[in-house]
Amino acid sequence: MPERKNSEARIRANNKYAAKAYDRINIAVPKGRKAELQAHAEQRGESLNGFIGRAIEEQVKRDNCKEK
Repeated sequence: MPERKNSEARIRANNKYAAKAYDRINIAVPKGRKAELQAHAEQRGESLNGFIGRAIEEQVKRDNCKEK
């Protein structure tokens, strides 16, 4: 059995914090698209989550500008 990096207590504490601090959104993309998006994010020094979050924020800003 492989050695664990974190103890069970640390994992529980991390999960408790994440549940309190973050909302989760699950998305589905066509097969192969995830790897393409990951490569795009990595080229820009971002995580896939960071890239998706930034893309959402930029689109919300654009949409809000159009409404004014």
